[in-house]
Amino acid sequence: MPRHARLPLWRDQSPDQKLETLRELILDLYRYQLGGALADISAMLAAHQPADAKEARDIQRIKALIAEHPNILNMNCEIGHITASAAIVHPASGRTLLHFHKRLHRWLQVGGHADYETDFAQVALREAREETGLPDLVHYPPAAKPAPIDFDVHTIPVSGDIPQHLHLDFRYALATKQPAALAPVQGESTRFRWLSFAEALDLGDDIDDSLRRLLRKASLLVAT
Repeated sequence: MPRHARLPLWRDQSPDQKLETLRELILDLYRYQLGGALADISAMLAAHQPADAKEARDIQRIKALIAEHPNILNMNCEIGHITASAAIVHPASGRTLLHFHKRLHRWLQVGGHADYETDFAQVALREAREETGLPDLVHYPPAAKPAPIDFDVHTIPVSGDIPQHLHLDFRYALATKQPAALAPVQGESTRFRWLSFAEALDLGDDIDDSLRRLLRKASLLVAT
């Protein structure tokens, strides 16, 4: 039974209960429209083999949040939303590309929000192309249906009128054959560095543990 159906009849509800009814009706619409997609996403999470205890906990947390918040694909979800990002690699030189996030003030992979989109592989690819200007980015290794190589949940701090919230990050690997074609667009971060995996992993506190895990996974892909 939908949760809104368990509330009192509209005429008997208090103002707060009416707001709750409207909220639950909207969430039920999300469940109806996106239920199949959310089930597919949960199956993707269940099929992934986590690399460590943190990633295992994050996968379970993402699955729970998807079940509780059917609008998790959109930024109107108060607790947080799904994002897609990518480790960009140049296999020929064994290097990876990091950028300095101008708001979070640390070195990160590229990525962005999924706004009602359910093809996170395409979200990661689009965002990477927009942020780097690299014209030939492709999923690595090539696959008809690319799968994330890593999952992470992290907290985004308050920024202006945007409250603290969670990013549920689906992470991929992308490759380029033209590292010199890097051309970040105006308005995006312009601080990029091509680094060997050893150099990137040696950045210490300048990168976080989840990025270090992602880079290790990407390095193994390049090495195979």
